[in-house]
Amino acid sequence: MGSDNSNQGSPRLRLPSPSMDKIDRLNRPGWKRNSLTPRTTTFPCPGCEHDVDLGERGINGLFRNFTLETIVERYRQAARAATAIMCDLCKPPPQESTKSCMDCSASYCNECFKIYHPWGTVKAQHEYVGPTTNFRPKILMCPEHEMERINMYCELCRRPVCHLCKLGGNHSNHRVSTMSSAYKTLKEKLSKDIDYLIGKESQVKSQISELNLLMKETECNGERAKEDAITHFEKLFEILEERKSSVLKAIDASKKLRLDKFQTQMEEYQGLLENNGLVGYAQEVLKETDQSCFVQTAKQLHLRIQKATESLKSFRPAAQTSFEDYVVNTSKQTELLGELSFFSSGIDVPEINEERSKVYNNALINWHHPEKDKADSYVLEYRKINRDEEMLSWNEVEVCGTSKVISELESNCNYAFRVRAYKGSICSPCSRELILHTPPAPVFSFLFDEKCGYNNEHLLLNLKRDRVESRAGFNLLLAAERIQVGYYTSLDYIIGDVGITKGKHFWAFRVEPYSYLVKAGVASSDKLQEWLRSPRDAVSPRYEQDSGHDSGSEDACFDSSQPFTLVTIGMKKFFIPKSPTSSKEPENRVLPMPTSIGVFLDYDKGKVGFYDMDHMKCLYERQVDCSHTMYPAFALMGSGEIHLEEPITAKYLEYQEDM
Repeated sequence: MGSDNSNQGSPRLRLPSPSMDKIDRLNRPGWKRNSLTPRTTTFPCPGCEHDVDLGERGINGLFRNFTLETIVERYRQAARAATAIMCDLCKPPPQESTKSCMDCSASYCNECFKIYHPWGTVKAQHEYVGPTTNFRPKILMCPEHEMERINMYCELCRRPVCHLCKLGGNHSNHRVSTMSSAYKTLKEKLSKDIDYLIGKESQVKSQISELNLLMKETECNGERAKEDAITHFEKLFEILEERKSSVLKAIDASKKLRLDKFQTQMEEYQGLLENNGLVGYAQEVLKETDQSCFVQTAKQLHLRIQKATESLKSFRPAAQTSFEDYVVNTSKQTELLGELSFFSSGIDVPEINEERSKVYNNALINWHHPEKDKADSYVLEYRKINRDEEMLSWNEVEVCGTSKVISELESNCNYAFRVRAYKGSICSPCSRELILHTPPAPVFSFLFDEKCGYNNEHLLLNLKRDRVESRAGFNLLLAAERIQVGYYTSLDYIIGDVGITKGKHFWAFRVEPYSYLVKAGVASSDKLQEWLRSPRDAVSPRYEQDSGHDSGSEDACFDSSQPFTLVTIGMKKFFIPKSPTSSKEPENRVLPMPTSIGVFLDYDKGKVGFYDMDHMKCLYERQVDCSHTMYPAFALMGSGEIHLEEPITAKYLEYQEDM
């Protein structure tokens, strides 16, 4: 891009608003002073959204497109024909200009032009045109060698160059031609192309007419498809309304029957009260003095009272209050309705790859599609799921490949993702939704500190400082050979190069499965100084790194906040530290080691938690004293390796695709 532009007085580029903040960075010098490595500059292409490398000179290395500027100026002059261009040299009030000098880059009225361009002087030879505001230099200069004029054309790069570019510059091994031959060749090609297009004018007009008919037909067919879809959905609504009515009638009938039974039972029990029903009648019968009449009535009355007495002893409601049998099960129908689509879209549904999709500082969504139905493009949809399961509207992103990085997601939230494919004008149904939970706090970026306490005899740090390896090597064997009694090796500590003094932060790391013993967590600056300057006695087996106390008294410190917290990972296991809430049985405190482990530090509340990144589930949480600067802390014993989780960026996505 910009192969026909120049750098002199380059006009401001116009970009979509999201990229305007990058313009300032494009105009900066290509490298810092005292820097051995020159910086390259990238330009966000507004068309494809990919970054274009502009090299060391940045935007200053591009040509100005004078031909396009002249065309634009020609149309501008036609548009503002009623607005005159005033003389630049007249005393107020200025007169309307009649000429513009291309050498002076100024406009003149007749009188001023004669004064400043007198006959017999060099200025009388200046080139002048009609009034204009578009002044361009007579000679196109090289952006790489600003004092050299353009006099060659590089056929490989398809751009004008100077002789220094050819002699020892970037085009030294490229095939070049003279400017006159390039001018002649390109002008012939352009003329032929224009003649061809003019000759096909009738064909173009017929194709435009055909496109108009196709647009009208598409409009009609689209409206007809909408009407058919509405009809099908109205039928579904009718079925649902019918089923809803029958279900509600069944519930009402059951409710009425149960209420009638309860009413009858309640009336029977009310009869047992002293002044009501059966008891009142029995009291009246007891007043009968005639023995034969009393015996005649009392027999049946006694049976009724016995029956009532038995019901009092074993009270049982006449009906159930629960309507569990009347809960409508719509799970299957909901799933079917979620997959509701057209009869045949002609393209298979893409599937989101859950193993390669992840969330960290951003979300990386990866999907695959059968090669036989390779789509032209995809649309990735995502939305946040509120805690009350309320679904917000879908956000859509058009993607050309089969993966996408989604940024600006809220912390500690569930997000649903799905994707659909497009092939021409055909759209596939949406894939199954993938639910990902974002970290509980913004991601904290740091690297391993190669200076503070780093033991290069035992630990091996890579150049990027995001991976550290512990090797149980020859030095350890020599140390063990001199010991004739029990020997306990010490931990080798390494910390992050950035401290935390406020706020909520989250970071993640991976421990290689072969690792023997790894401790990870947070520690305050004063505690780290104590550990790194005064190493613990390596012989004592009673020292417990998790508590900072003798192992025999560690239970006494559970309730008190300490300036560090480390968990133990090793031998493919994650060990939950002892606490009042944890199980007393050791086997219940041992979990399978997660693929990736997250650490959440709330500095202000003095709380640290450890998470399984695969499910964003908190495995262990406790209070920590944050009165000093807190650092991510790690320790290794024996063979082991720790990888800091790499932030998800566009370059991360490119790397994953290369893999």
